[in-house]
Amino acid sequence: MGETEGLTDQVRRAAQGERSAFNALYRRTRPLVARLVAGFGTLDADEVEDVIQEAYVRAFRGLPRLKEAAAFEPWLLAIARNRARTRLERRSSLRRLEEELPDPAPEAVPAFPEALQVERDIAVVRQLIAELPEGEEKTTVHLFYIEGHLTAREIAEQLGVGKSAVTMRLERFRGRIKRELLQRVLAGRWE
Repeated sequence: MGETEGLTDQVRRAAQGERSAFNALYRRTRPLVARLVAGFGTLDADEVEDVIQEAYVRAFRGLPRLKEAAAFEPWLLAIARNRARTRLERRSSLRRLEEELPDPAPEAVPAFPEALQVERDIAVVRQLIAELPEGEEKTTVHLFYIEGHLTAREIAEQLGVGKSAVTMRLERFRGRIKRELLQRVLAGRWE
């Protein structure tokens, strides 16, 4: 039981963006994922490593949507299995790139249909942007997320600042979004 509690704690901390928790989750679950992917015997060592890395990238990106922290390992393994199958099918030319197997949904029963969740989350992001005080951060975030056609480097050039300043502003805003969404999930309310 203690083992599971440690894992769920790491999952929760990672979902909040804690870098050390991502590292701990990776170290803890990688042997299991590696065994699963290596079981697809026709993948060579480089392909196995690619599949493992792709599975973690997808899982970590989707982590904020995971409703039950205890479901992390089975979900991660399902992603890895689908990535390995997709790799084999691509190599065999059985499927075109656009027809990849979809990742499993991290939640068993979503509170809202996925389209409504995305729409709701976009509305939260727009609201948070609107609530930002006028200034450089709001301008940066607006250019990147609302207008959406400029890269961080192009925004930096347009604003006359370094790319790292733009990246820092965007990271700070993403942290704000994560906190707001987490607060709403924990409070069980959506406006």
